[in-house]
Amino acid sequence: MKMLRVPFLMIGLLLCSQGFAATDQQNKMTTCNADATAKSLKGDERKAFMSNCLKATPAADDAGKALTPQQEKMKTCNADAATKALKGDERKAFMSDCLKKK
Repeated sequence: MKMLRVPFLMIGLLLCSQGFAATDQQNKMTTCNADATAKSLKGDERKAFMSNCLKATPAADDAGKALTPQQEKMKTCNADAATKALKGDERKAFMSDCLKKK
């Protein structure tokens, strides 16, 4: 009986430690749910709010992050390709050349 205690304790500790680690998505869900409750939303209105809230990226996090030079290049080249309405192989070739040049 004593030999079974150790494995059960180890399994219990493992399960407990995993249960306390909340992911970013879980935190976001909790925040959005609290906001919907505070606004007294119900039914379809609540579903729409939750959907938009969960899709949204946190503004505070995005504002604090500066883009790397490679990300800036990619953003510029992507915008140029979109402006030219390039698709498929043309877009791939354009993006490749654009990223090499800048």
